[in-house]
Amino acid sequence: MDGHVDPYGRSKAFAEQLVLKSNGRPLRNKDNSGKCLYTCALRPAAIYGPGEERHLPRIMTLAKWGLLPFRIGDASVKTDWVYVDNLVLALLLASMGLLDDIPGRGHPVAAGQPYFISDGNPVNSFEFLSRYSTVLDYEISKRSLSVTHGLLLGNFFWALYSIMYPWLNQKWLPQLLMLAAEVYKVGVTHFFSFLKAKEELGYIPLVSPREGMAATISYWQERKRRCLDGPTIYAWLFAVVGMLLLFAAAFLPDFGSVPLVRSFGLLFFRSVPS
Repeated sequence: MDGHVDPYGRSKAFAEQLVLKSNGRPLRNKDNSGKCLYTCALRPAAIYGPGEERHLPRIMTLAKWGLLPFRIGDASVKTDWVYVDNLVLALLLASMGLLDDIPGRGHPVAAGQPYFISDGNPVNSFEFLSRYSTVLDYEISKRSLSVTHGLLLGNFFWALYSIMYPWLNQKWLPQLLMLAAEVYKVGVTHFFSFLKAKEELGYIPLVSPREGMAATISYWQERKRRCLDGPTIYAWLFAVVGMLLLFAAAFLPDFGSVPLVRSFGLLFFRSVPS
């Protein structure tokens, strides 16, 4: 429990322990049938695919706004991803592995066991994400930030997020802050074998990484087509500052006489399409 850097990861580890400890607990049935509760735990990698709303939507929104100024870690870092259909298959197989009424099997094979689930294709997360951003004409910077510096920023943003939580937690406002746990997820190599799930549950990825990527790209292209893309946040800031300076120059004569203000206002006026 002490190895986690945020309450979310710590709570997930604690919940998994409770689930596995509950395996084999007798059920309270009126007929005293002696039935037991059987449990197992799946540990999926980062999930992607059509309809996934946790990872790609946030990252693509940041890329669209121009708010991905650097990558974290070096290019050799690799992590696991899992396509949503493969995860659903693993869930179905795990549920079957907890049945205790299958002929010829005295004990549920999955009872009390944890399983890692992935596509079996470790890849650098930023290289993985750049394939989507390139197709969508969004930009992910090639500049790199070390994990150490990333953790400093993550801890700073954690403190800021804790203070501004009521405002930053609005559903219409995407989470823009980089937290320490996310630095570790993308900046430190961590991937696992699903061999145990293959041998005990019969898990073999139903969709290959290439097929999963093609389906996800197609989904995002259609999603982009239906949504009107706006300018990056830098263009919005330029427009807001320019408008403020123009109003100030118009209504405050002394302010408008400053050469820098006049130059910026003229530049803004010429940059606005007629």
